[in-house]
Amino acid sequence: MPSACVERTAELQRRMADEGIDLFVVTDADSVYYLSGFWGHLGLEFDRATIVVVPSAGEPTLITPAMEAEMGRAMSWIAEVREWTDGIDGEWKRHLADLVSHPASRVIAVEAHKTDPRILDVLRREAKEASIKDGAAILSDMRMIKSPDEIAVMRQAGKIAVAMCQAGREAIAEGVPEYELALAVIAGGTRKAAEFLDDEGPDQLFSPTIYNLQIMQSGRHTCMVHRRSTVKRLEKGDPIYFCFCGVANFKQFKLGFDREFFLGSVTDRHARVYETAVKAQQAALSMIRPGVIADEVHAAAEEVYQSAGFGLSYRTGRGIGYSFLEEPQFKRGDKTRLQAGMTFAVDGGITLPGEFGGRIGDSIVVTDDGFEYLTDYPRELTIV
Repeated sequence: MPSACVERTAELQRRMADEGIDLFVVTDADSVYYLSGFWGHLGLEFDRATIVVVPSAGEPTLITPAMEAEMGRAMSWIAEVREWTDGIDGEWKRHLADLVSHPASRVIAVEAHKTDPRILDVLRREAKEASIKDGAAILSDMRMIKSPDEIAVMRQAGKIAVAMCQAGREAIAEGVPEYELALAVIAGGTRKAAEFLDDEGPDQLFSPTIYNLQIMQSGRHTCMVHRRSTVKRLEKGDPIYFCFCGVANFKQFKLGFDREFFLGSVTDRHARVYETAVKAQQAALSMIRPGVIADEVHAAAEEVYQSAGFGLSYRTGRGIGYSFLEEPQFKRGDKTRLQAGMTFAVDGGITLPGEFGGRIGDSIVVTDDGFEYLTDYPRELTIV
């Protein structure tokens, strides 16, 4: 990871020079990791600022809480690590002010939609002569095409997601509460992730532990797309929906993955909804290859929904990688041309309000002549 981060930072500096940017202040945790190799577990929501400041030429600086400085030095290639402590000498603001107030910093870039107002306040106060520019598109474009090494990690994440799904499926039975399925998912995914990690070398600080609240619903609550597991007990005839978006994470990569099962039986109506969702997803996937326009992929799925008598749908897919949402997206109006190395979560979904939701989702990578599944798991209607 450190050598890749060095190359990414150098590429960012080249793009900064092209755009006339003197300094890039990076505060989003995913972007900090992308450039530095360092991730903490607390951010400004805990008043714990971690910042990477990249000049257009020269070495970057990592600003981090003193309590995480040792971890930062162990993970990151960045030599200059500036520590700060609560209530002492201006905290992180002093370091940031020192780095941005130089007269040569006439144009300062940030990821505008990901930057806390407190960061912007310091920039406006301490770099009064500088203009502040939104540089989000630069990093977004850099992260859009994944390298072979990045795709290799995402393949591992896909195997972990499949293990999570299989563990959840095996826990399905009448009378079992939903939270027991969520616990099974965590255990299955964690054990699989541990197979890919070593306790020495660059892997030693990565945790295999699956985290975040499992998105799942059963019965008529499957129409509540992002409800979490509850104490509700499964009943015969229940559909059980698992969404692993937010929990299918490994080595800071985030995948999307959804599967649905039926306990004991399924109605004809629900079977038709589910099978239409799968057909829509497959129609979208059949479009994926380099050169295709992103919203054409979405249009292929919408044609299936409308031909089957259903209405307009939400987006069919989103870019994935270091963040839960990257660009481009499979939605109306996105005119990005697909390229090999792009990675997406691709979904099919139909909701019958108050009754049922039929959904499926996979993560894929665009290849030279089509796509490859990162989450390869059966898609046909399954009665457990």
